[in-house]
Amino acid sequence: MWLELRDQVAVEESQLRQLFELHLELLVKCRVEEPNAIELSALGAFLHSFYTGIENLFRRVALELEEEMPRGDAWHRRILRQMAEPAPSRPAFISHDLEERLTPYLQFRHVFRQAYSFQLQWQKMAPLVLSSEKLFEQVRTEITSFSARMDEKE
Repeated sequence: MWLELRDQVAVEESQLRQLFELHLELLVKCRVEEPNAIELSALGAFLHSFYTGIENLFRRVALELEEEMPRGDAWHRRILRQMAEPAPSRPAFISHDLEERLTPYLQFRHVFRQAYSFQLQWQKMAPLVLSSEKLFEQVRTEITSFSARMDEKE
């Protein structure tokens, strides 16, 4: 089970890296100037994809390690919380610190899915966009740590 999941996690992590590579020029530009409306829409899609990719990791862990997938309206919030807790078949996938840092991205994902792109506001998105690269590094570090702990169990 774990070996198959490890490969799936590696694929998902690779796709997240590709997402950052694709948007790197725009991410760099936003450090020095406010994005225009089209760039803001692209950044909204980037943030949505970023969190969705992380959530895909959570779903894979939950499904492959024989845990129950949360259901209902708040399943997105519950799976984030679930990954920060150990389960009988695995240690915690992420730390509580990372759970807290990911929560605003989850909230943005919900807003993005409900709003028109012209309603996006740079002032609200800027903290998420500008900290996304460091956050992804933390995600990668914690995935590596989780993988090492799972390898030890095998």
